[in-house]
Amino acid sequence: MKFRTTTLVFSLCALSALTTSGRLSAQEGQDQHRSSHNPKLIEFDAPEAGKVSSPYCAPYCGTFAYANNDLGEVVGYYTDANIVPHGFLRSLDGHMISFDAPGAGLGADLDEGTVAYGINDLGVIAGQFEDSNYVFHGFVRFRDGSFATFDAPEAGTGANQGTLATSINLEGETAGYYLDESYVVHGFVRSADGEVTSFDPPDSIYTYPCQETCLNQEGAITGYYYDESYILHGFLREPDGKITTVDVPGLGTGALTIAASINPEGAITGYYSGSDNVYHGFVRTPGGHFTTFDVPAAATGAGEGTAAFSINLLGAVTGIFLDANNATHGFSRSVDSTFAKFDAPDAGTGAGQGTRPSTNNLQGAVTGWYVDADGVNHGFVWSPAP
Repeated sequence: MKFRTTTLVFSLCALSALTTSGRLSAQEGQDQHRSSHNPKLIEFDAPEAGKVSSPYCAPYCGTFAYANNDLGEVVGYYTDANIVPHGFLRSLDGHMISFDAPGAGLGADLDEGTVAYGINDLGVIAGQFEDSNYVFHGFVRFRDGSFATFDAPEAGTGANQGTLATSINLEGETAGYYLDESYVVHGFVRSADGEVTSFDPPDSIYTYPCQETCLNQEGAITGYYYDESYILHGFLREPDGKITTVDVPGLGTGALTIAASINPEGAITGYYSGSDNVYHGFVRTPGGHFTTFDVPAAATGAGEGTAAFSINLLGAVTGIFLDANNATHGFSRSVDSTFAKFDAPDAGTGAGQGTRPSTNNLQGAVTGWYVDADGVNHGFVWSPAP
């Protein structure tokens, strides 16, 4: 299954992106609790997740936690021992439900299946599935376990084309992107009643609404796009359809800006680099003012630095930083610019390994995944000290 982590999942140097299955399992007692006092980090795996890497799914083998809501629920996906991806929903107390979107391919060693990307506070989930012809489709899964599946009207119907829903807001709107018959990527927004609207910034050749927390309650969408010179720019699409380029000012030729999350107030976070290819985080206010930052422990060589992935209602930001070994570590940055750094205890410490936060909720709890020394992925939830 391709396009699972197209929002440049960091490596940082990698700019080179209706029925449930009936598998209801109690995760209590299977989670690995690793904490001292506060803060606390809990490691977890979907009960049926494969525990070894395989060439059929590497580097996407194991359990990936993509998003958490304000109730502490977490969604994502896992690959099982037969290399079939399945979506999951994990409750605050650790119980997990596995599910497959209707029409998802379930063939062994084919890496098709279901991926859940986002969840709102009503428990409605958005994601994508790949069918047995390797075509992608969007889905919405409701609290009762029922599904609505959909396609952008101009999405291609060939292998590795189709529609991928990556964010959902409290109103039930979804956003994401689709690949047309020429494999060109475009953004879309889908209303709660099923109307799909396609969009691209004026000078875009590929448009990527970012994943998980990139559509806010007002209907504003953020993400990034490539221009004709293959330079990356952030964008903000307002509810009325107006699109504004979001670039950190003063960077010069060859710079890039990735907008990675928008909160209910319209503040955007992400990361950028200049000509030195070192990455830095930023926060953009609704009024367009930028604040840039670096985690103090981040390495400062080319392809290293700091990347921000999610911003919550209060302005707290989570993301990663790279060390000199190109291993990733998690951080949470409070609105007063205080940093908390954290690692999953079982995360690997080599290049391409480590701890990778994805989203943070209103309470500041962070979910994401970590890569162990064997290249297998596992979910985690990190909770800050009260």
